[in-house]
Amino acid sequence: MCKWAVRHDLLVANPMDRIDTVKVSKSLPRPAAAADVAKVFAAICSRRPRKDLPLDRLRDRVLFETAYVCGARASEVCGLYVEDLDLRLDDEHVRIHGKGGSVRTVLLDDRGYVTLLKLYLARAGYTAGPLFRPSINGRGGPLSYDAAHHRWQTYCAAAGVEIDIHQLGHAHATELINTGVSIEAVRRLGHASTETTQLYALLDDKVADTELRAARRRRDQAIH
Repeated sequence: MCKWAVRHDLLVANPMDRIDTVKVSKSLPRPAAAADVAKVFAAICSRRPRKDLPLDRLRDRVLFETAYVCGARASEVCGLYVEDLDLRLDDEHVRIHGKGGSVRTVLLDDRGYVTLLKLYLARAGYTAGPLFRPSINGRGGPLSYDAAHHRWQTYCAAAGVEIDIHQLGHAHATELINTGVSIEAVRRLGHASTETTQLYALLDDKVADTELRAARRRRDQAIH
């Protein structure tokens, strides 16, 4: 604002030039434990749901598990359309629309999740349009982020755990890296840079130690 005021001759000099820039340290968010995420999913419904399970609960399980397995933001998942899915056998993918008009394609390599997704589509009868819709007027637009966020908090309370909805994708990134998936591969889940991915994916100490020992052995073998 002060720069604008100087340009328009409202101020003779910019007083902010005399103030040091404030540096904010980067904090590491706490990733959600996979066991806690599983508790919340179980509070919604089983991966083998009963036939009389209400459609909205099946929808919620698929919605939040989509955020988890795709490393996607809940808002991105709420905006998915049936047309974004490619469910060809053994090559299932989903197209995620992210910030700034970016689009990324994510592999759906979890067979249990894919089976649940197909069951949901069959139960809902959706062949086009929004993938996740409100219980009331379900033939209309997509489920809102606020509604999804409220329902997630309700399921967390039922499971007795505290997990912010934004931690879902981050939790999966951590899990992938701790099972040996490279940082560059995890980047495809939606983070713009490797540095950002590293902030959210905290490598387990034992995994890190194993990786360092393996690298040291390879170095020693090369020297000798």
